[in-house]
Amino acid sequence: MGLIKKYNIKGFLSLVVLCLLLGSSISLIAQTTDTAAATKADTAIAAPAAKPTSAPLISTAVDTAKSAAATVVGAEADHSAVYKSAWFYVLLFLLLCVFIGIVGKILKVYELSREMQGKKAGFDWQKVQGVLFAIALVLGLYGVYWSYTVQGAMSVTESASVHGEGLDFMFMVTTIITTIVFVLTHIFLFGFSFKYRGSVERKAYFYPHNNAVERIWTIVPAIALTVLVLLGFFTWRGITSPSEAEQKKAVLIEVRGEQFKWNIRYSGSDNQVGVSNYKLITPTNGLGIDFKDRKSWDDKLAGEIVIPVNRPTRVMIGSKDVLHSFYIPDFRVQMNAVPGMPTFFQFTPKYTTAQMREKLNDPKFDFVLLCAKICGSGHYNMQSKVTVVSEAEYAAWEAKLPVMYNDDVKKELQMAEAKASGLNNKVALNTNNNR
Repeated sequence: MGLIKKYNIKGFLSLVVLCLLLGSSISLIAQTTDTAAATKADTAIAAPAAKPTSAPLISTAVDTAKSAAATVVGAEADHSAVYKSAWFYVLLFLLLCVFIGIVGKILKVYELSREMQGKKAGFDWQKVQGVLFAIALVLGLYGVYWSYTVQGAMSVTESASVHGEGLDFMFMVTTIITTIVFVLTHIFLFGFSFKYRGSVERKAYFYPHNNAVERIWTIVPAIALTVLVLLGFFTWRGITSPSEAEQKKAVLIEVRGEQFKWNIRYSGSDNQVGVSNYKLITPTNGLGIDFKDRKSWDDKLAGEIVIPVNRPTRVMIGSKDVLHSFYIPDFRVQMNAVPGMPTFFQFTPKYTTAQMREKLNDPKFDFVLLCAKICGSGHYNMQSKVTVVSEAEYAAWEAKLPVMYNDDVKKELQMAEAKASGLNNKVALNTNNNR
């Protein structure tokens, strides 16, 4: 009785009985479902035999019986719905925990009984835990190796832009440093736990402080982080702050996000986009372009992004509604699209789409523009195709784009000016009459 009170075996036995009752309930439910399915199958078999509507041209009595029997057997053997239920696996997990707990309590009772008999402990639990730490270290390091060789090979691909090489180099340097630190610290952590596990044969040494160790693990990480921060700063500055000469050579494109699509405007022959204002947005002027600005007269609207290879592309990024993020992973391009505040990103593609398809041996490959912000329910579908072509192909494609300043827009502007002039005349007439 003392053992039962001390280790609360009654509580564990109650939990076991409860789990068995739950298992029995699930079995009864499954049997009831199968019985109902079998009854329906029997009814379906018997119904045609009771009232034959017409004599078939070819007798199918034997085949029908076989198929009906197969249906019944299949209904009895099919428990796939149970295995698809989350509660099934929750119950399995609980049963596993109860099993481990019961085994632990039994071992505790065994140890206590040996102690009461004056015998040595049957298990050295400190040693068992130390071995488990060693096993965890080996499995963990193998997991790191597996993730790098399998998942890393799937996620890390060659950059398709010039600046992406610098980003990839910085990423690899960071990964190498953090991996070395991760592996060494975990070898020390688990190795010390194994080697210096608790033992009645020795006493732990009190080691409160060491100035040399404190200096090492403060100065070394500080130097490594300083190098990484400076490397990242200069790399990012070189990407986001190109010279004015580089900016003028680049193809200028405006990409404005909205829920849930990307609006793409090309700058035309002057390589400058006209100003826009959200107050000017109309059904025929979805971007609110101010066509009084002559720079907007040759701007062109496109359904996808097409850019020339080996030539800089400068993207002016904006948003009509909420925060979006302009993201083309293969080019290592990402920049937030902020309402009311244009942002810029300039990059140079290294490979055409055709060349990338050959390199990846994937004839269906395409560069894709994505949104990297959770901007609403349709965020997952906010994407646009990006095609990289030769300079000649780009020039031919860009020449076919329709100009936004077309006859419909001109007519709308004329009507707006006429309406505004009419209001002005009316205001002036009222003013004269009041005088």
